[in-house]
Amino acid sequence: MPCGATICGVGSYVPERILTNADLEQMVDTSDEWIVSHTGIRERRIAADNQASSDLAIMAAQRALQDAAVRPEDLNLVIVNTLTPDMSFPATACLVEDAIGATNAGAFDMSSGCTGFIYALATGANFIRIQDYEYVLVISAETLTRITNWTDRSTCVLFGDGAGAAVLKPCREGEGLLSYALESYGEHGDLLMLPGGGSRLRLTPELIAQHKDCLEMEGPEIFKLAVRGIPAVAKTALDKAGVSAAQVTAVVMHQANKRILDAAGQRLGIPTERIVCTIDKYGNTSASSVPLALDDIYRRGQLHPGDIVLFVGFGAGFTLGAAVFRWTLEPFSNTTSAPAH
Repeated sequence: MPCGATICGVGSYVPERILTNADLEQMVDTSDEWIVSHTGIRERRIAADNQASSDLAIMAAQRALQDAAVRPEDLNLVIVNTLTPDMSFPATACLVEDAIGATNAGAFDMSSGCTGFIYALATGANFIRIQDYEYVLVISAETLTRITNWTDRSTCVLFGDGAGAAVLKPCREGEGLLSYALESYGEHGDLLMLPGGGSRLRLTPELIAQHKDCLEMEGPEIFKLAVRGIPAVAKTALDKAGVSAAQVTAVVMHQANKRILDAAGQRLGIPTERIVCTIDKYGNTSASSVPLALDDIYRRGQLHPGDIVLFVGFGAGFTLGAAVFRWTLEPFSNTTSAPAH
């Protein structure tokens, strides 16, 4: 009898508009050389004025369903992780469920920041294990540029928009999701936050003028926490799975900063060529960065059945998460270089 959960389809979407470092040089006091040397980012995607997070999520979801050869009406559950929902309610997941025709599915949102895809992956897998669900659709979608302060040169160079999705189904023990580890350090929540717009601080014209409707981040402190925390949470997940770092085929990590990717890889003892990096093309897309990076290497034909994939996320909360996955999908047949838009 199936007792695990695996990914049977992957999809992603990024908006058409590209914002380059050269464009940012015209907007704030920065330079391409500084941005690349400090972050690794060369360009990022920006949602069109008429695109909300649900629109990006819908495109990624439809591509994942097509890849999985699963009909929307066969879905049991839709989970959307986002920090930038279309509105406070109804849930973005409900908007997606309706748009894609998932007429037999429950739907709810999660808000776990940049770790969100790992949280959603673990949650979806447990619904399959405990509730005997057949198909669960997990989506991360963000329009971070809608909450970016474009006068703050320390943050506006970092963020982009995008969405990624995966369809989960039951599998045999020893395949698919082998283990996960989820952690949170709420005492560091003030290092990355959106101060205004909730029940704590209602927005006024004065607060909007102070950019309290935009995210605020203490970059250097986040860097320190991430570099320390990533190896620890990854080791916890690897140990639970009985897998060594040497067995890992690919590390699909939250794409926040190239220096974090490099430092974490070094501390894990995993060669740089196994650390997936897409930050140069998309910037920091919060939780969407993990499924975007996964779809990128999948569509390049770089994943094969039996490969061990280590997912790692870190971000607002402060949250950390890791998941160890034994890949089951055959290599994608059309080796395109990037997710279509």
